Amino acid sequence: MKIVVCVRQGLDGEIGPFDACAYEAALRMENAEITLLSMGPASVGEFLQHLTRLGAKNAILLSDPSFARADTLATAYALSKAIQKISPDLILCGRQTLVGDTAQTGAMLSALLSCSLITNVMSVDRIENGTISCTTRNEGTANVKLPALLTVERVHTLRLPRLRSRMGELAVWSADDIDADPERCGLKGSPTRVVKTFENQSGKRKCRWISMGELRDIIREEQKKNESAVEHSPEQRGELLSDVCVVGSAPIGFAQSVAENIIEIPLTDADEIIEQIIKIDPFAVLWGSDTKSKRLAATVAAKMKLGLCADCTRLACESGELMMYRPALSGSMIAKIKSLTRPAMATVRTESETACNIVVAAGFGVKDQMEQVRQFAKELGAELCASRKLVDHGYALYEAQVGLTGKTVSPPIYIAIGVSGAIHHIAGMQRSGTVIAINPDRNAPIFEYADYGIIDCFRN
Repeated sequence: MKIVVCVRQGLDGEIGPFDACAYEAALRMENAEITLLSMGPASVGEFLQHLTRLGAKNAILLSDPSFARADTLATAYALSKAIQKISPDLILCGRQTLVGDTAQTGAMLSALLSCSLITNVMSVDRIENGTISCTTRNEGTANVKLPALLTVERVHTLRLPRLRSRMGELAVWSADDIDADPERCGLKGSPTRVVKTFENQSGKRKCRWISMGELRDIIREEQKKNESAVEHSPEQRGELLSDVCVVGSAPIGFAQSVAENIIEIPLTDADEIIEQIIKIDPFAVLWGSDTKSKRLAATVAAKMKLGLCADCTRLACESGELMMYRPALSGSMIAKIKSLTRPAMATVRTESETACNIVVAAGFGVKDQMEQVRQFAKELGAELCASRKLVDHGYALYEAQVGLTGKTVSPPIYIAIGVSGAIHHIAGMQRSGTVIAINPDRNAPIFEYADYGIIDCFRN
């Protein structure tokens, strides 16, 4: 079986965690002939050749000045032209990179290749009779025909190279080598533009210090308030756009902050949604951030050659244009983005992957007290979640991980116990209602994002 694994070199020079999992998933498949595919400057070649030592037959680097400064659609286009030349049975991508954090390229690539798609793959269960069966994170089992593209969750640890392993061959392809249209590559082919970037200060709160003895009273008080951090009030409205479509009802709150007239389109399939968008001809189209919406948004954007901004936390209308604000670089920066195409399209952070009103998140600091933390969560009727470090060390399942490489939650009450507050974790919980943090270290970053802080070790 011919497999292409799309990888990207991170800012630290290493392969990203999701791409690493995609590569490991390919290495575990029987009779796999693996080609690594990446896009970047010539210096990325050394990174790719090192990765071939793990088992890939060869690597291909797309390197050409015309590829520079590509957004997700322009990136997907260039990759699609290379993959058409390779003609594999299966393409594997990580769910997202930590550079852009969009989780869009895989779905866009599938649409451009007109191949089957399964997103958020937790395991590849079976490949037989020209079909592939996978277990997904949120949608159960999916079965599709080959050729197919899979986006893989962070479910594997990438193996190390054997002592005497050899490097595979590296080929460097230009735009001419893949017969790519220069007008669809790089900055020229990118329908979105970053207008400005600035340090992410969102989510920071004024922490009120309380004692452990006050904790349960505070929880009861906050339960009564039952406020949600993702509500939008009409008073926030300034300049308004004309017609704005929302796909499904989830983005309506965001639409109300920028739109004069809101039209809801049912969350059906890509072709039906495209037909409605063409008929209505809105100024913008907004999508939710659930798995299906994100997948459809990327598919529609690729088919219509439209710009798509991912995971927006704020929208604004400025001089008749939609400005979209989203976290970038693992949540440390905020990017202000506009679309050069109409309708402008964006997914907005509406998703709460928990039905509970309270989430108790355990960090590595309470690794030896997990039974007490579980009992505390049970008493509150709360969902128990975890930090990445706790998951990486085997104290909790990946399904429970909150953060950039896990899931996003926004419950009315979020209780972080022994969580240090790395920006990766904050990205997954900062839209929660009331945040209560318990940590013995007064300087722990989590307190900057908490409404209430307890400087103490956890005692149930």
